[in-house]
Amino acid sequence: MRRLPPLGAIEAFVQVARLGSIKAAAEDLALSAPALSRRVQSLERFIAKPLFARRHQAMVLNADGERLLAQIAPVLDSLSDAVESLTSTTEVLRLRLGILPLYASQKLFPKLGELRTSHPELHLDIDTAAHLVSRLGDGLDAVIALSREIDPAFYARRLDRNSVYVIGARSLLERADPVTRPEQLSSLTALVHRDMTDTFTAWRTAAGLDDIEPLAIDHFDSGALMLEAAAQGLGVAFMHASHFEDANDPRLVRLFDIEVESPYSYWFVCRPRALQTKPVKLFHDWLIRTVAEV
Repeated sequence: MRRLPPLGAIEAFVQVARLGSIKAAAEDLALSAPALSRRVQSLERFIAKPLFARRHQAMVLNADGERLLAQIAPVLDSLSDAVESLTSTTEVLRLRLGILPLYASQKLFPKLGELRTSHPELHLDIDTAAHLVSRLGDGLDAVIALSREIDPAFYARRLDRNSVYVIGARSLLERADPVTRPEQLSSLTALVHRDMTDTFTAWRTAAGLDDIEPLAIDHFDSGALMLEAAAQGLGVAFMHASHFEDANDPRLVRLFDIEVESPYSYWFVCRPRALQTKPVKLFHDWLIRTVAEV
């Protein structure tokens, strides 16, 4: 048999590649950072090629690293699943799910008790890192993504349709010059999610207010933090109606009674062949039956 590198070195490489950090991967694998670094270096020595571009706070895959990860990560996941299925006393079905934190906390987690009751054998590994759809098949079995549309090469099912709300602190309506007119946006900061960059322009255009410019536009990668920033009076958030309603935060109000359809929706996405696997199929069918709103 052809000689292979140590499994620990392969596991270390995959975790560093997925998390982009020696520190994060070391914590995940319960190793010290130096020990994890040595494992990665041993794999690089084995194949006689560097696999990462090393930066101050991050490890970024180079071309050889990308190629190796694409080939071995799915095999490592399958090996992990095979070992788990043999060592478990009961049948365990595991789904690696990528999801945005705000959707998880507002829509999915309140219903997970029902999923466990319906399918006690199904267990979820939750991943909230970036670039969810691009990692399908490479550590993720399925994702719930926020997007305008999904590449037709994937299986996709729309989970909702929404309106864009302008969400601000209640104090904006209680001050001496309450914010009741869209023109007052020129004195406020707009808060926009990086996955929903067109929400402000879509709202402005649909409202017939193309000439209005906010004081500034601040970008976030966390919907929960956007809502908190709005509640603290740091700006007004351009988000979905469901985000506002599900937050149920008395500090927040909807500004301006202007109905604007959002260009974005939440989607369930997976590779077509993944939908034939039992964990993905069970979760998909339960999600559409229980959580989806369209």
